Amino acid sequence: MKRALLSLLLAATAFAQVRNEDIVKGPGADWLTYAGTYSGWRYSPLNQITAANAKNVVPKWVYHVPGARGLRSSPIVYQGVLYITNTNSVYAIDARSGRMVWQYADPRAKEGGVNRGAAIWADKIYFTTSDNYLVALDRFTGSLIFNRKFADVEKGTTSTSAPVIAKGKVIVGSAGGDGGMRGFIMALSADNGDELWKTYTVPAKGEKGSETWGDLIEWGGGAAWLSGTYDAELNTLYWTTGNPWPDYNGSVRQGDNLYTCALLALDLDTGKMKWHFQFTPHDTHDWDAQSWPVLIDTQIMGKPRKVVLHANRNGFFYALDRVTGEFLRATQLIDKLTWAKGIDDKGRPIMLPNSEPTPTGNWVCPSVKGATNWMGQSYNPGTGLLYVLTLEQCGMYFRSSQNPEPMKHFSGGGATEEGGQVVLRALDPKTGKRVWEYPMTGAGRMWTGTVSTAGGVIFSGDDDGHFVALDAKNGKNLWHFNVGEGLTASPVVYSVDGKQYVAIASASAVFSFGLFEPAVPFEPPVIQMKK
Repeated sequence: MKRALLSLLLAATAFAQVRNEDIVKGPGADWLTYAGTYSGWRYSPLNQITAANAKNVVPKWVYHVPGARGLRSSPIVYQGVLYITNTNSVYAIDARSGRMVWQYADPRAKEGGVNRGAAIWADKIYFTTSDNYLVALDRFTGSLIFNRKFADVEKGTTSTSAPVIAKGKVIVGSAGGDGGMRGFIMALSADNGDELWKTYTVPAKGEKGSETWGDLIEWGGGAAWLSGTYDAELNTLYWTTGNPWPDYNGSVRQGDNLYTCALLALDLDTGKMKWHFQFTPHDTHDWDAQSWPVLIDTQIMGKPRKVVLHANRNGFFYALDRVTGEFLRATQLIDKLTWAKGIDDKGRPIMLPNSEPTPTGNWVCPSVKGATNWMGQSYNPGTGLLYVLTLEQCGMYFRSSQNPEPMKHFSGGGATEEGGQVVLRALDPKTGKRVWEYPMTGAGRMWTGTVSTAGGVIFSGDDDGHFVALDAKNGKNLWHFNVGEGLTASPVVYSVDGKQYVAIASASAVFSFGLFEPAVPFEPPVIQMKK
C-alpha cells in the first residue's frame, strides 16, 4: 500500500520544484515556510471555512509521531504531502489521509531537544539536528542527500529552529544562550551545505559594540534560536536575538550588551548588518527578543511606511521602519507591567526602581516566560489586525552571588512565576491599540500559535488542549475540539483536491481538520435473478 501511494505521489509531482517566487507568492493550496510567507504573516487566502460554517469543522485524520512527547513543529505542506519534524527526525505524511509516506531519523545524532520544523527548496526537505547538522533529504523518498556540520555542540551551541531558505541560501540560527555561548546567524548553500556567511550576534573583543560588555563577552549569549523573516524587495533578513549571559546577573557585563535582545536587519547575500534595534538593553530578566518580526506596509502616524512589527517578551509592542530601523512607536502589550513606565522617543525603556534581580528577589511583571514568546502570530490583511498570544503573569527574579562559569548551564540566578492568564489579543498595527481580546482557559503556558484565513477565522489553542476557532473580526468563539493532550505548536492551513484543511501538532501527534461532509447514502446493488 505504501509503495503504491509513493508511486502515485511521485507521478503527480515529478516535475514540481519549490523556488523563491513560490514562497514570495505566499500560501494557497501549499504552506511552504514555517510562517507561511517570508513576511511572517501566518495567513491563508483559503476561504472554504468561514465564520459562518466553522461550527461544522471535524477531525479528518490524526498521525501519532513515534516517540514524540512535546512536538513544537509547524508543518510544511507541498503537493499533497505534509512534512513535520520531531527531534532529529522528519516524517512525510499524506495530507489527505494521514498515512505516512516516509520517515527519516538521523542515525548519528545523539543530542536531544525540540525541533520547530523543516524547510523545502527545489526537490529537497531540510532540517537541522539538535547537534548542529544541516540535513537535506529527497522530498519524494526521504533519502539522505547530504548532512553538514555547521557548529560545535561542545561549545554550547544547539539547534532548534526551522531553517529559512531564500535565493538558494539556507539560513540557520543558534540556540543555547542560557548556558554561555556566542550566538550567530549563518547562511549555508542549499546545494551542498557549504558555509556562505556567518554573522555573530555578540561582537568580538575590539569590534564595534564590544565596549558594551565585560570580560565574559566571548560567552555572551545572544542566541538566535527562532526563525526570521525576509523582505525580497529589500533583500533583507530580519532576525531576533536572545538574552545576554549570565541571564540574571548583570554586574559582570555592565553596558547595553549589544546585540542581545535585539532585531537585526541583515543583507541576505553577505550577512552584513544593515541596522539593529535593541528592545531590552542590559537585559537581566531573560526576555529574549525571540518573537516574530512581522513585515507589513501600512500607515504609521499618517505616513505610508514599510514596517516591521514586533510584540516583545518585555511587555511592549513595537513598530519600526524596516528600511532604516527607525523607532516609530511602542505601546503596552499587557496590563501588568512593572519594570518600565514606558518607552522614550529613541526606543529605550524608561526604567522603574526595584525591578532588577536581587539575592532576596524582586517581584516583576511580566514573568520570565515573557508577555509573549516564540509561538506564531498572524497578520490578516482582510481585517488589518495582528493576532498575538499574550501572558498576564508576574514572577520573582533572583540574582546569584556565584561566579559564572561558561558551559555549566549557569544562569546567574533564577526566576519563578505564579498563576497567569493567557489572552489572545487583536492589535491594530496602525495605532498599536487593542481591538479585542479573548481570554484562554487552562494554565498560563501560551505555547500554541495562531493562523488566520480569508474566511474570517483564527485558529489557535488553549492550555486545556482545545484547538479553537475564533471570529477574526471580534474574537467570538466559533468552535473547539479537545485533542486530549497539550498543544505546543502553531497551526497551518492547506488544501488538497480542492478541500481546505487546518493542521496542528499536539504533544505527540498531528491532527488535521476540515468541514464535515455528509456520507453518501449506501445503495445496495441490484441483483438480477435468473428465472
